[in-house]
Amino acid sequence: MTTQIQQLDHELIQAAAQVARTRCRGDNHTMAAAGRAPDGRIVTAVNAYHFTGGPCAELVLIGTAAGQGVYELDTIVAVGDRDRGVVPPCGRCRQVLLDYFPALKVIVGAGDRTRAVPVRGLLPESYVWADHQLDAD
Repeated sequence: MTTQIQQLDHELIQAAAQVARTRCRGDNHTMAAAGRAPDGRIVTAVNAYHFTGGPCAELVLIGTAAGQGVYELDTIVAVGDRDRGVVPPCGRCRQVLLDYFPALKVIVGAGDRTRAVPVRGLLPESYVWADHQLDAD
């Protein structure tokens, strides 16, 4: 199911684009991500590129959010530096986002085709790590 882009989603894209324009420098930081918490707070982060496979902006965002006391995210978007616009998450990020936030919406697409889609839609027939964990009761 694809949902129409809402004003809040535009604000999220703008937040990520602003971070990409002002904080991404050189080859080490080339992507920015923004996520919205259920209470409306927006958290931003940049990737930490390294030839050994440094974390993508979406993964850095998860840690940054937790460091700010945000443990749930409703919507996330990644934006490339040099005005590349919205960039969809890689396969690893799709799996991690699904495992952390199964109800998450991910903004994908470009221009008038930008839309928010459920993370489950980005990984059909996927393995969900959380489904196999023991209850901590």
